Amino acid sequence: MSDTPQSRKFAFAAFVKKALDDARATRAWTGTEVSRRTGVSRQTINRWVRGEWASDPEAERVVAFCEGLGISPTVAFGVLGWDRGTAARPTPSTPEMDPDVAALLRRLVDPNVSDAEKFHIRETIRYLAYKPTLPQNVRKDRKRAG
Repeated sequence: MSDTPQSRKFAFAAFVKKALDDARATRAWTGTEVSRRTGVSRQTINRWVRGEWASDPEAERVVAFCEGLGISPTVAFGVLGWDRGTAARPTPSTPEMDPDVAALLRRLVDPNVSDAEKFHIRETIRYLAYKPTLPQNVRKDRKRAG
């Protein structure tokens, strides 16, 4: 791969897109959830995917993005041409998944499962994912009151 700024942009854009696709497929994360978990704004991630950056991405943001998705930052550094010791396009590793979550994801891609059931699975996952957790002292007070 040549080391021109444009080729590095294309390579990094492909890397970020694959990381996002993997997060959506394996964890059912939305772009908002990826942004929340990595600490990198959606606007920045979208610019990376489009290859619309005048200067290299900030190393701290690249590290935060990678670590939030369970990817070694050296992979992204290699794609950006910052680390000559890594391959140009390694595949991000997929973290181990809870068996119940894996079963739900299989149902979501199973063509034999109805759209209505898939809708209910997604809505339940969204509800649980964004449900605010109560502070410990509120939980104890509820137990006493009930």
